[in-house]
Amino acid sequence: MAAVKLGSHLKELRILLCQTSKSSQGVREFIEQQYVSLKKNNPSFPVLIRECSAIEPKLYARYEYGKEKCVPLSNLKSEDILGQIKQLASSSP
Repeated sequence: MAAVKLGSHLKELRILLCQTSKSSQGVREFIEQQYVSLKKNNPSFPVLIRECSAIEPKLYARYEYGKEKCVPLSNLKSEDILGQIKQLASSSP
């Protein structure tokens, strides 16, 4: 389960993925299995999911003052993606 508390210096998460590619399979599984609990723990935090054909999956974290970090998610498992989110939530821009 996604028991991650988001907020303070982290302002937004954006998940980009392809609807059909093999490299986005873990991202699709993450959305199916863990997105709901992530949103329940962070109801007012913006988590944006963007689908586009033929792109490599990525996770963008936007922090205070418009700073952003990007993490590639190609071929990662659902648990690994949650780990990336935890890492971004605990790190500073």
